[in-house]
Amino acid sequence: MRVRYKQHPLLSKEREMSIGNVSAVLVHGAWADGSSWSQVIERLKIHGINAVAAPLPLSSLHEDVAALNRTLERIEGPVVLAGHAYAGAVIGSTSAENVKALVYVAALAPDEGETVGDVFYRGEAHPQAPKLSPDRHGLIWLPDEAFAAAFAQHAAAQALTVLGAVQRPIAVSCIAEPVGRPLWKDLPSWFLIAEQDRMISADTQHFMARRMNALVRSYQVDHTPIVTAPDAVASVIVEAAGAILAR
Repeated sequence: MRVRYKQHPLLSKEREMSIGNVSAVLVHGAWADGSSWSQVIERLKIHGINAVAAPLPLSSLHEDVAALNRTLERIEGPVVLAGHAYAGAVIGSTSAENVKALVYVAALAPDEGETVGDVFYRGEAHPQAPKLSPDRHGLIWLPDEAFAAAFAQHAAAQALTVLGAVQRPIAVSCIAEPVGRPLWKDLPSWFLIAEQDRMISADTQHFMARRMNALVRSYQVDHTPIVTAPDAVASVIVEAAGAILAR
């Protein structure tokens, strides 16, 4: 019995039996990997939602989209596709027909013809945001001190240690490639706005959410709520799954 699931206010009892038909595909952003979604995955399982973390090479936007599409090909049935930070551009660029809803988690949502860099650098940077520059290989690494200062300032020391140890760089080409028509123009979308984000300003997130006509869920969380506020993130994904079942 899914007793804890029955207590969730967003979904009716009638939908409980079919929630397992909806899967969640979770996409990590820059300087992270699929393990960053681990706490969200655990919470989605409680709600009967199968979750898969899609690995990205972070080598170029089109290669990241291709990698996501390979993951989506493995999933049967409707999918809620969630992306954190840079991955907002990736989830908005897939053409997989099983994707039925999008969830942006403190994410970047460039419009057609825009690049990730266009929206990332749209507003004034937070005073504690790191200054980013590529190395001689064209890869951008996050400075170690930036994890505690801006990337996940609400995280415990142990989590910060892991985030720094597993970080993966992002190629400059990922943020310089214009996107095509984004999927959020055609599918229902949710946007979790991180009001205490020091990497992507909350003002920029509100701007993107408005032009997407997304359903906004605002929380006083940092840039990486998939680690520091997994209950909030899971609740938005569950809400999106419930909306799929209601259609």
